[in-house]
Amino acid sequence: MFLWRVEQSRARPALWFKRQGRYQFITWNEFASQVRRLALALHVQGVGRGDKVAILSENRPEWAFADLGILSLGAASVPIYPTSSVKETQYILEHAEVKIAFVSSAEQFEKVCPLLEQGKLKRVIAFDANLPEFMEEGRLAPLNNPDLFHQLIQRVNSEDLATLIYTSGTTGPPKGVMLTHGNFISNCQGSAEVLPTTPEDRSLSFLPLSHVFERMAGYYFMILRGVPIAYAESMQTVPEDLVLVRPTLAASVPRLFEKMHARILETIESGTPLKRCLFHWSVKVGKEAASYRQAGKPLPLGLGFRVFLARLLVFNKLKKRLGGRIRYFISGGAPLAKELAEFFYAAGVVILEGYGLTETSPVISVNRPERFKFGTVGPVLPGVEIKIAPDGEILTRGPLVMKGYFKNEEATREAIRDGWFFTGDLGEIDSEGFLKITGRKKDIIVTAGGKNISPQNLENEILSDCLFSQVIIVGDRRPYLVALVVPHRAELERLAAAKNIQSSTWEDLIAQSRVIDEVKKRLDERIKDYAAYEKIKYIRLLPKELTQEAGELTPTLKVKRRVVMEHFSREIEALYSTVEPQVISAHGRL
Repeated sequence: MFLWRVEQSRARPALWFKRQGRYQFITWNEFASQVRRLALALHVQGVGRGDKVAILSENRPEWAFADLGILSLGAASVPIYPTSSVKETQYILEHAEVKIAFVSSAEQFEKVCPLLEQGKLKRVIAFDANLPEFMEEGRLAPLNNPDLFHQLIQRVNSEDLATLIYTSGTTGPPKGVMLTHGNFISNCQGSAEVLPTTPEDRSLSFLPLSHVFERMAGYYFMILRGVPIAYAESMQTVPEDLVLVRPTLAASVPRLFEKMHARILETIESGTPLKRCLFHWSVKVGKEAASYRQAGKPLPLGLGFRVFLARLLVFNKLKKRLGGRIRYFISGGAPLAKELAEFFYAAGVVILEGYGLTETSPVISVNRPERFKFGTVGPVLPGVEIKIAPDGEILTRGPLVMKGYFKNEEATREAIRDGWFFTGDLGEIDSEGFLKITGRKKDIIVTAGGKNISPQNLENEILSDCLFSQVIIVGDRRPYLVALVVPHRAELERLAAAKNIQSSTWEDLIAQSRVIDEVKKRLDERIKDYAAYEKIKYIRLLPKELTQEAGELTPTLKVKRRVVMEHFSREIEALYSTVEPQVISAHGRL
């Protein structure tokens, strides 16, 4: 697939990367040359079919050179998140039986150095240090056989292992998901049938390539379609890189949209009354127009004029922050709040939510630009089958399903039964064929009263209010629900000022009973239409956000519920104390 794309696009830009604050590009021909040289250097080292080679690096062109070089030999790449701990990194390297590893920097080298010293790793190549020297070792390999590279590629078939991706492992050691070339190709081709792209597009890559979502949607799929990929310098520079790159496409997780939404509202609320009024009028106009756009109907003349004014005065500024050319975002990795998708659509920014898992390489379903429904993850991809089990679990089968878990036959048998992969997610399919996710089977809360509750649905509803940054609902085998709440700091400070509540520090502010009362009121308002047993009785305000560094978030910013509940077990127990509590802050009972 890659070499076919090189033949089609040759001297066109393939990869964009930032050096000293400016973006430069590599052509498809140059891309292929680097892949070829790296593959031959690995061949000289004895790497061949079935071998495992690790990549421990941030997103950058060398990540793709290494990955495609490894795959060219029939070997499998083993991606490791650059944020992984030393313990996690070494576990994956040993479990996957890796002998050669690519790392990005001296910092990442330190994580693997002990295994090198123990002789468990044969060689480590650092992108920032000795990659050119390593690639030079393969220069002489084809002298007596100019066709060596293509001969090596011809030995690879669609059933060969392409990668071992280790899941985050929130309940034990991570499992190595075995995905084949055929798995990825089927997902790329299915996506190409429903997501319009051309070589004139440009994508921005900022989710970690170690994650299967970016690996397929932001990398392999873009190669198939000839879309140039621009690497963000880091997650922190994404707002700046959007303006510099001016992408038309990007894959993202909901957390980015939540933060963008909060920043927009923060800016608006700190503006003049006229600006606030104009903004809210524009959103109202946008939502009114959205219903016509979704139905494919022309706008009435008066509404069309109001939309023109809303774009001119408000929405064009928002789109300019995104580079001014964005056609659509693809959202995955976690549930996207319906209200959030509606807000951006009203502003002229399309977010197409999809669904999948590492084990399904990954996309099972996705909304399309011409066929989408907010609050759903779209119709299934061509060539994919799904059905809903009697208990509501989503089952799928097709060429997208993994080969199995590496060295774990028991887990493989549990996950794949009678040809169907059991996703662990709960869902329903509506009359128009749209899939809706209703919860995660293992996250379902069963209260002491026997009521089944999906915490994700409630959390998404609450997070649609910009006051809330993170919310984790607890209540399994408990008499009622409680919540750990991380408020959005600027919004809470603004709320406090409006209520004339003063404080000397942030910690003091979130400890004040009047503030907590206001937060609880806002939370209750969001879920007022839910059943009585789904209401949240008490909350605890946390002074800072959950982080990857603390092990509370996955690399794609999903909350690790069990880790959070362990970290805040004392706080949770206080909410269930035998003495009937009042609303609780991070500093104790009030």
